[in-house]
Amino acid sequence: MPEIFNPNPTVFSPSKSTGRRHEMTRSSLWMEEIADIEADQETLESIDQDEIFDLIRNIYDPEHPNTLEELRVVSAAQVDVKHNHVIVEFTPTVPHCGMSTLIGLSIRVRLLRSLPNRFKVDIYVKPGSHQSEHAVNKQLNDKERVAAALENPALVDTLEQTLANVGHQGEPPSG
Repeated sequence: MPEIFNPNPTVFSPSKSTGRRHEMTRSSLWMEEIADIEADQETLESIDQDEIFDLIRNIYDPEHPNTLEELRVVSAAQVDVKHNHVIVEFTPTVPHCGMSTLIGLSIRVRLLRSLPNRFKVDIYVKPGSHQSEHAVNKQLNDKERVAAALENPALVDTLEQTLANVGHQGEPPSG
């Protein structure tokens, strides 16, 4: 059994969904069919911080049967959207969390699968919340490192487990 970095995390009740999520985002994790629909639209729809938070709030923690929102790893206040640039800051449950890179990668993959290609996504560990903050941030925002990580079948399998029920709040991840 792998080492658990935080065996007893504090779990909070999730807040209510903003309800602003597109109906389309509920139907598919990959969102491939949405690209065709969006290409046909003449006007670009803006996306706000609450919609981004709705996309990532139900990602499951790789160590615990809780969502990132329940563990207070992510919150709406940690999301910033300016034009076509999304910045997400997340807070690991402990300063030595060995799953921080996987959590950040889960957030990145969820957003890349859900947002139109025009969006640039940056993922950061909250300043001062992790002992290897600089290294984690560098890894999460380097395209080559992310691409290399996504070529690892074992890592991709774990990543898919964190995203398995992302649209089904309150259900434990399948697997």
